[in-house]
Amino acid sequence: MSSLSGYSRWRGAVCGLLAAAVAMGVGQLFAAFTFPAASPVVAVGEVVIDHTPLPVKDWATSTFGTGDKTVLVGGVLVVVFLYSMLVGVLAMRRLALGFAGLVIFGGLGLAAALTRHDASVSYAVPTVFGALAGAIALLWLVRTARAATTEARARRAARDPGALPPIAFRPDDYVTRDADQAGSGTADGGTATGGTADDGTAHGGGTSPDNADDEASGWIAAGAASSEPAQAEPARPEPARPEPTRAGPPMRGPAAPWSATPARRQFLVAAGTTVAAAAIGELGGRNLAERKDVTLAQQAIRFPKASVAAPPLPAGINPAVPGITPFITSNSQFYRVDTAIVVPQVSPSSWTLRIHGMVAREVTITFDQLLHRPLIENYTTLACVSDPVDGPYISNAKWLGASLAALIRSAGPQRGADQLLCTSVDGFTSGTPLQVVLDGRDALVAVAMNGTALPTEHGFPARLVVPGLYGYVSACKWVVDIEVTTFAQAQGYWVPLGWSQLGPIKTESRIDVPTNGKSLKAGKVPVAGVAWAQHKGIEAVEARVDHGPWNEATLASVPGIDTWRQWVWEWDATPGTHLIEARATDKTGYTQTSVTEDVAPNGASGYPSTQVTVS
Repeated sequence: MSSLSGYSRWRGAVCGLLAAAVAMGVGQLFAAFTFPAASPVVAVGEVVIDHTPLPVKDWATSTFGTGDKTVLVGGVLVVVFLYSMLVGVLAMRRLALGFAGLVIFGGLGLAAALTRHDASVSYAVPTVFGALAGAIALLWLVRTARAATTEARARRAARDPGALPPIAFRPDDYVTRDADQAGSGTADGGTATGGTADDGTAHGGGTSPDNADDEASGWIAAGAASSEPAQAEPARPEPARPEPTRAGPPMRGPAAPWSATPARRQFLVAAGTTVAAAAIGELGGRNLAERKDVTLAQQAIRFPKASVAAPPLPAGINPAVPGITPFITSNSQFYRVDTAIVVPQVSPSSWTLRIHGMVAREVTITFDQLLHRPLIENYTTLACVSDPVDGPYISNAKWLGASLAALIRSAGPQRGADQLLCTSVDGFTSGTPLQVVLDGRDALVAVAMNGTALPTEHGFPARLVVPGLYGYVSACKWVVDIEVTTFAQAQGYWVPLGWSQLGPIKTESRIDVPTNGKSLKAGKVPVAGVAWAQHKGIEAVEARVDHGPWNEATLASVPGIDTWRQWVWEWDATPGTHLIEARATDKTGYTQTSVTEDVAPNGASGYPSTQVTVS
């Protein structure tokens, strides 16, 4: 008994792939009408993020940087398409198996969507309609693919009856297409393996496949009528005799099997239609989602004058050293690390911030009310706990926002509370120590960044900025809820995954120039970079070469203690290969440690270094 041929498996894989593309395209389209985060791929991707082990997340962040989510989505798509190809191959055997595979696929998408933060029944709509569209596409594709495969085999067998084994299908997998074409075709007294109609369409016993099964008891050879006994296979013609005439179109040499026969045309039409449907769904969904963005709302905001303005930048900011990090990071260059695959689009007209929990009174504030509170402007450097030594996940900006401490005090926190559990609109949570927020630093509910409304990817319309704490416990973007609670009662998103609860930023430094592996000329060479100890301030930075004595660097002026500080040391470079290291000392007297620690669980440590060759 014959299994699926190579042609059948290939066409089955294509059928599954195209059906999955249609399912995802339609899902994307319906997600644009409901919630972008309910898109099956996005929902599954976010579940993967939530359940990825900490070492894997660290590897992904260090390997792919801010492109880790793009790689994640790509990985999800690869898995989905491989799975869909398997489903297509199974569907070529038996449609029930293909539909079962679709049910599993849809079930995973539903589970992922319905378990998202604040998910409602409407979150199921994209997956349900996507799965239905995928099922219809799979049915159509598989039927046309089977017909094309059977036709191709029959045509090849007509040329050389012994070249191919008969393709096998169950008798009840066929329906008679036309009574005029029923029966097994014959030519010159020989029984053909499969008859061919006048229009060139080959039929196995005058029928076309509708459903296949791999149960051995039900399989017969194509071209054999199930109601008649099998006929003996005709003998091959003798080599010297001319080839007998057969029913069907004349053969035109090797190109004939690839001619656009009716069954093949039907398959190509089905494939082309499903590709178009998938593309329309994907592109249409993206276009509709983009129309929901908040760009116009961002541009329309007019911020009141700050009650407390940021101090002017002092002279000496941005030393004239090519390659040194600018004091202010532009919005487009500011690092981004978060769990959102789809950036939330939150309208300021509908945004509210709720403060509740262990408070004397619950407070809910709108965006307009937030803007009418006294606003504070301040320079603050933010850093990610996953930033390695000499890493890129740290940036500095001028922020504008309302005092977080004043808002919390207006709610009246109760005795015993020690944590603010802050929740983003997409369900991310961060746990901020209450004492840090209330100790006098400029902790803000920020609404603007570098003089403009927050970019959507950085938390528009409002986010938290708390100097001195790593972002995972202090910088909740798209913040909509603050629960006053305790660390014993609740945990932020990253804490159960192995990160520490409090997240104070370590005193660190970075070498920007010269870059590692750089070739230099002997003589005066500037060694420069930035150092940070937010809400403590940098007192000194030192550099050394080849583990020699430490040399004090010149520090640039800064407007306050909540930002990084630029530094420069003039090195009299001599020929050879050299290792340069740096260390910082903060205003409490603590000097950066040489002990090398990984980013988990509370931030990396160790001396930054760069190796150069001087000639």
